[in-house]
Formats: sequence, C-alpha cells, structure tokens
Amino acid sequence: MSDVKKIAVIAAGLSQPSSTRLLADRLTEATVSDLRERGIEADVTVIELRDLAHDVTNNLLTGFPSAKLDAAIAAVTGADGLIAVTPIFTTSYSGLFKSFIDILDPQSLTDLPVLLGATGGTDRHSLAIDYAMRPLFSYLHAVAVPTGVYAASADWGSGGDSAASTLPGRIARAAGELAALAAVSDRSDQAVDPFALPEGFSPVGSFGAQ
Repeated sequence: MSDVKKIAVIAAGLSQPSSTRLLADRLTEATVSDLRERGIEADVTVIELRDLAHDVTNNLLTGFPSAKLDAAIAAVTGADGLIAVTPIFTTSYSGLFKSFIDILDPQSLTDLPVLLGATGGTDRHSLAIDYAMRPLFSYLHAVAVPTGVYAASADWGSGGDSAASTLPGRIARAAGELAALAAVSDRSDQAVDPFALPEGFSPVGSFGAQ
C-alpha cells in the first residue's frame, strides 16, 4: 500500500474569490496536516467546477468528456479521499455540483471516503449537508465521514480563524475523520491505466513464441 495518498477536492463555488473555495482550502490543509502527523504524504488535486462548467454541460449533451474534464473525473474516481464542497442554493447543492456528480459512473465512488462541506448565507441551511448531500453520496456507495462542515457568512465574519469560533474545531474534527479513512485506503493503488497493455502481451503476437 502506497504511503502517498491521493486527495481530490471539488469546489463548486461560482464566484472569485469564493467562500466555498476558502472552506475547501481549509479542509484540505487540515486533512493534509493530519495525514502528515500519521507519516503519510498527500497528493492533492483541486477541481474548480467553475472552470469546467462548459465542459460539464457539453458532456451532459454529448456523453463525451473533454480532455480537461476527463482528467478531473479520473482524479476524483481514483482518489483515496474526496473533499466535496458546494454552495447551498434554494436549500440544496448547486446545479453545477449535481451536474458534475451526474456525469460520473455511478459505481466509481464506491467505498470512497468523502468529507462533505457547504457554504451559505445563513445558518438556516446548515442541515442541507445531512438531508441533501449525505443521501446523494450514500446512493453512490461512498463513505461520508460523520462530521459535515457548514460555514455561513457569519462564521467568517465573526473570525473563522479564531480559537473562539467553532468553525476551526469542526474543520479539524472532519479532517481527522477523513484522514483516518484515507490513510488505510488502497483505492489509488487499484486505479487501472486505460492505456496499459494486458499481462503477457507480445508485440509480435504468437509469432514470437518459440
């Protein structure tokens, strides 16, 4: 089993700068730090869905991913751990976030440890992680960690970095839960290279046999 774990990060924020990306970065930093304390390095791939919006739409219409989108899909499905963060619109995850999930093979996230995060304007939508995101990933047979992290605007405005805020505590707890599962994951070791030659392949076929 490799001592370098692949961590994929989905940030579905639409604006720049984005509080969704900010939360994704904080969760990533905490997860990488926790893995390092366990003697494990992390290979992190951050996927900004904003940059893939047109590719995602084209994939929905044609059924074929662009090279850039295909690389993003491979990073997610071949990861040892996933951090998925979306803004909450009209009480649920964003349409762009759901569209990206819809183009994944439904079996490709099986057993993948996932940390769920969301951002919104007020605390009123904090349960969206549990009634919208968690059922989605349960349907895909992923393993969502118990602690979801929701950050409202007030969490940042009241000092999201300070020890007095509960946000850093939730981030640390959720990151620890993800790191514990990613540390023992062997998903990235099982990733299949679609261009790899089958075992026993001979460039001269049966003519090479003596």
